[in-house]
Order: sequence, then structure tokens, then C-alpha cells
Amino acid sequence: MTTEFFDSFDGTRLALHRHGAGRPFVLLHGLFSSAQMNWIKWGHHEAIAAQGFEVLMLDFRVHGDSAAPHDPASYPSNVLVRDVAALVDHLGLDDYDLGGFSLGARTSLHGVAHGVLTPAHLVIGGMGTAGLGEWQRRAAKFRRVIDEFDAIPKGDPDYFSMQFLKSQGVDRVAARLLLGTMPDLDLALLDNITMPTLVVCGDEDRDNGSAADLAKLLPDADFAEVPGTHMSSVTKPDLGQAIADWLGDKT
Repeated sequence: MTTEFFDSFDGTRLALHRHGAGRPFVLLHGLFSSAQMNWIKWGHHEAIAAQGFEVLMLDFRVHGDSAAPHDPASYPSNVLVRDVAALVDHLGLDDYDLGGFSLGARTSLHGVAHGVLTPAHLVIGGMGTAGLGEWQRRAAKFRRVIDEFDAIPKGDPDYFSMQFLKSQGVDRVAARLLLGTMPDLDLALLDNITMPTLVVCGDEDRDNGSAADLAKLLPDADFAEVPGTHMSSVTKPDLGQAIADWLGDKT
């Protein structure tokens, strides 16, 4: 695996982790996580690469090894979609596949629904209808975690989220700015997502609403369940293997 850096559309320095050789598969991590935490640590990148893919794992701005600017001008609406588009342009990708988990999934769906990203195949992990059409309610939870942080007591429903932010060393100033860039998605726009799509979710994961209902709204989607909650499903080999098997069958 190699790590390199490139400048996004506004000059923000972003990290890209590359593994394997073959068909390009752009893979996006979840909120306040990183490519290392979601994909590399648990070996998902290796399972996917074994199917003949180069796995291209971006660290979003404010995450992982990428920059976390404090200038509000660095956070226009849907900035993460623009960062993924910048990566596609940087690599000169014409024929590629795209996938993501949680924030990476909603970023992928926004990008494709609005015609900014045009992958041949799409993988959506850990995402349901509520995480798209009712995102602002979930974003309010994370704003509270950022604003109150060390004041959140043990036993509070948000305590685990606070501990996760702390463990990842998230820059809270930049994270607060980033949360303001993520609009809800009009679910009617899902009709625009016509490529073959895998919707995969933990069997105990309800964090973003119903993934099964999301799959039903997409024109050409398969639905798969893997073991785990929203947080634990990414730690089990089943997630990466489900993605690898589906991609291997489609390409």
C-alpha cells in the first residue's frame, strides 16, 4: 500500500491511500473516521483488491492524514462531493467504481444523484433513508458532541461518540465547520442513481434508518446484511467480503 497527497479544488491537501492493481475502486470512509480505521485496519482493502481492483481510499478533509483548515471559506456546501470529484479528476478516471460507508455512502449518493460523480457501479454501506432525508437531525447530535465534549458524562447516549472523536484526534473546530456543509438529500433524486448498486448494512445497524428501504428506492440495487451494529460491522471481515464478492460478480 502507498500513501500520496494531492491538492483538492480549493488547494486543501488531501491524503490518498492506494492498494492493489486493476480496476479503480474509490472507497470512502465514515464520519470522524479515516481510511485506516474503516478499511485498512480490518483488511477490507485486501479482500477487495484480491478481486482485481486498485482500492483508492481517500481521507476526507478534517479526517485521517488530510488537512483540517479552520477557514470557513474551505467549507462550501457539499464540499466532500467536490473533494471526491477532485480526486477523480486528479487521477484522470473515466471508468471506475465508487463506494463508501456512512458519511462516505451519503457523499457518494449525493454526488451521483446530482450528476457530479458517474461511477459504473456503486456500493453503499451503513446508510438508510433517514441518514439522507433527515440528516440534519443526526448532525445536531454530532454538534452537541463537539460543543459539550468533555462535559458529556458516562452513561450519556453520546458518550461513546465523544470517546471516538477523542480517540481519532479529530480537530473539533474544523469538524464543526464541516458539519455545516452537509445538506439533506431529496429522496426523489435517488431515481437518478441508475447504475448497479449494492446496499450493505449491519443486521443491528439502525443509526441511519432503514437500509432495506433505501435499496427499494434505488432503480437497480441489491441488498445485503452483514453482522454487527453501525460501529462494529466495519470491524468484521464480512463487510469487506460482501463488497468484494459483489464487485467481483459485477465486473
